[in-house]
Amino acid sequence: MERSKYFHIWLGISALLIAGSAAFFSVFGLSKLFAGAALSVIVMAGSLELGKLVSAAFLYRYWDAVSWFQKIYLTTAVLVLVGITSAGIFGYLSNAYQGATIEFEKQTTTLTYKEDRLEQLEDDKIYLKDELEQSILSLPDNYITAKRKLREEYNPKVLELNDEILDIKQDISDLKVGLVETGVDVGPAIYLARTFNTDIDSVVKFFIFILIFVFDPLAVMLIVAFNQALVLRAEENKHGKILGTTVNPGKKKRWWEVYGEKKPLIPKITISKKTKKEIESKEERKLGKGGVPIEEDI
Repeated sequence: MERSKYFHIWLGISALLIAGSAAFFSVFGLSKLFAGAALSVIVMAGSLELGKLVSAAFLYRYWDAVSWFQKIYLTTAVLVLVGITSAGIFGYLSNAYQGATIEFEKQTTTLTYKEDRLEQLEDDKIYLKDELEQSILSLPDNYITAKRKLREEYNPKVLELNDEILDIKQDISDLKVGLVETGVDVGPAIYLARTFNTDIDSVVKFFIFILIFVFDPLAVMLIVAFNQALVLRAEENKHGKILGTTVNPGKKKRWWEVYGEKKPLIPKITISKKTKKEIESKEERKLGKGGVPIEEDI
């Protein structure tokens, strides 16, 4: 089967990029988790990432040559390190998500509080009005002055509630405008949350889990595939040399190959005129006159 000449190079570049990205996100995610010793964690996690990839390549290349203890231990170590890398990526993406949504969540919490406060003030206003009406109705009709005094006593309270309600309504309007501006960063998450009738955190966690289940395992498998491609390429080159079928694509064609001719098997020999005459004279002496061969004495 015809294989691409440079496919193993692209495979190696892809494996390097994905493995490097996974290592970067994991290392800095773990450094955020252990912020007290960030530099130490970066060095340790970086070393483990390199060891994981080398161990995966070693297991593929020398699986039949190593003991079962090495196979079991290295396989377990690679799987555990894949889990640690995935946890680091989860920490990194979670931290990035929280950084992008912390202002949004703060404004959302404030908006919820303001809306609850507005509802409470409106209930208080209704209660005051009902209380005023009941107090007035409890007085006789000829107690006009007393009814006026009751109204004068309740009016400042009602006006105070009205002012507070107006202020809160203004704050709610400002918060909604701010949420629209802040929500641009998390707009897709908000849209998906509304589509699936759930909260934003659940949507983001779902996508983070999808990423971590694909990211580092794919990096390890590409490293193994790259080593497999190198081994297969080396075997093909080896068999090609043994069978004499190797072709050097960079070798220039000879002049006879350019015009579709085969290389001459016997090189052309040029004979000088003097040598040619000597050969003819020897042939004539052997044949004699009339072209009859001369018998030699035994």
